[in-house]
Amino acid sequence: MTKPVIGFIGLGLMGGNMVECLQKNGFEPIVMDLNKDAVATVVARGAREAKSAKELAAASDIVMLALTTSAVVEKLVYADEGILAGIKEGAVLIDFGTSIPASTRKIGADLAKKGAGMIDAPLGRTPAHAKDGLLNIMAAGEEETFNRVKPVLDVLGENVFYLGALGAGHTTKLINNFMGMTTVCTMSQAFAVADRAGVDRQQLFDIMSSGPSNSPFMQFCKNYAVDGVSDLGFSIANANKDLGYFVKMVEDLGTRSQIAEGTSSNLQAAFDAGMGAGNVPEIFDYFRKLEK
Repeated sequence: MTKPVIGFIGLGLMGGNMVECLQKNGFEPIVMDLNKDAVATVVARGAREAKSAKELAAASDIVMLALTTSAVVEKLVYADEGILAGIKEGAVLIDFGTSIPASTRKIGADLAKKGAGMIDAPLGRTPAHAKDGLLNIMAAGEEETFNRVKPVLDVLGENVFYLGALGAGHTTKLINNFMGMTTVCTMSQAFAVADRAGVDRQQLFDIMSSGPSNSPFMQFCKNYAVDGVSDLGFSIANANKDLGYFVKMVEDLGTRSQIAEGTSSNLQAAFDAGMGAGNVPEIFDYFRKLEK
């Protein structure tokens, strides 16, 4: 069976490794990224660079996005030389990033007017997993569209979950990140309060980890707050964005999450203090110095 032509936009750590995985499995993608070194790396392995998102979409059966924000996705879709202007009837757009579900549904409706489909498929796990095709993929959209692209998703993911209607993938990812980042911020502040109170942080960890609070997230927080090792691999800037998206999603659902609002305000404060590039457990340093 002939492999579909894949257009891939976004060659950061995750996207670049996903493209490498596709190339190792016989795909010859068409790519775009502002980072020309990243483009050159994948072109050297047989990819082709597109000059515009419109050109890339017109040549692709599946357009994949690994981008940073909903605003960036919308700009690429709706620009004069954007994806919507070039996408073919029957093609499918897959958004692997973490986006606002309402934005995803809007884009999907506009693609449908041109006879194209959309899948939102945010990711779990790390860039190292991406290189080896071992990602967790939370996919949503029309089931027939999902079934058409699933063989390619199976190349990229060890676990591919189908979650239902378009937007459910991004909704699930935001809920997942709300849980995870709120947990990390809470545990990091626990260690910071212990430090200010003169309680040994290692002993606090020994006590907390012997009970039901123990988790991989607690271990990440302990690694930084006790051992000075920052190894979670998810930045304060990204967590700040995702919690902001979660708060917006909850508002769109006609309710609110004061827990998320509190976590979001702390992440924003740490970001404003110049800590955005640090991994989330490093918010311990912000909490340790925080004055009332």
